[in-house]
Amino acid sequence: MDIRQLRYFIAIVEERNISAAAKRLHLSQPPLSQQLKAMEEELDTALVERSGRYFEVTEAGKALYRYALQMDRLMEEARMEVKEVGNGVNGRLTIGVNTFSFAELPEVLHHFQRQYPKVTYKIQQNESARLCQLVKDRAVELAIIRLPLVLDDFTVLHLYTEPFYFITSNKQHPLNYEVSLADIQNQRLLLPSTPGLGVHYLILEAFSRFHLHPNIIGECSDISLLMDLISTDFCASIVPETLLKRYKGFAIHAYKISHPTEMSAPVGLIWLKDHRLSQAAQNFVDLLHKEAL
Repeated sequence: MDIRQLRYFIAIVEERNISAAAKRLHLSQPPLSQQLKAMEEELDTALVERSGRYFEVTEAGKALYRYALQMDRLMEEARMEVKEVGNGVNGRLTIGVNTFSFAELPEVLHHFQRQYPKVTYKIQQNESARLCQLVKDRAVELAIIRLPLVLDDFTVLHLYTEPFYFITSNKQHPLNYEVSLADIQNQRLLLPSTPGLGVHYLILEAFSRFHLHPNIIGECSDISLLMDLISTDFCASIVPETLLKRYKGFAIHAYKISHPTEMSAPVGLIWLKDHRLSQAAQNFVDLLHKEAL
């Protein structure tokens, strides 16, 4: 038996008459009678008994009717769910995120959830190079990463280029609004080294590129502690703008590092090139594309 035959049987039981059931199903009577006979032969039992113009359902027929209703309901639910997943209304959004790379992500996810409230989420944090591998391995479909990286295997949606800031205690005498790397190379610098933040190497590389020798006294993986140390005038640091947006209320001065080519980091959304995204992922890409514009 198939779902089509079960739906025929539901109509026969509920109408108790081949003619009425055929009319309901928009069929002629002979094919419907043949389908009923085929089901009874397959099951080797009578499903209905003829009593005048109407059928009486046998105990076996009543059992089949209960299962037929369940299967019809499940088929309809499956059809609706598959359709919703295909439209991105339902489904699962799997996305990797580089720590502190995208301060607006919570706001974007709220916006996405309002449009697609049935979508569930898998959000995985890691450093950018590892996120690229997770996308290749299909562990996540999308990833928000810091650039530059070799991205030949990926489609990239540039989100923004993030500036970096030199931060000191507000006990220090204020500097100009902007500073250069050369201006701050002699400051006592404690650099952020949070796994996934991906800026420690970028900072060192920027100083090296300009043949500067910074006074780096160490690194700190706990951003809250780092901000406390800076605000108490233990050290200064260099951090991406996103981090300043996340950690507010500390007694610090923040100075944008001038000349964006010296100290900035593009942030982008990536997914596998020539790979069809799930509709949930595509809807998220479309939303971010609008935000990026």
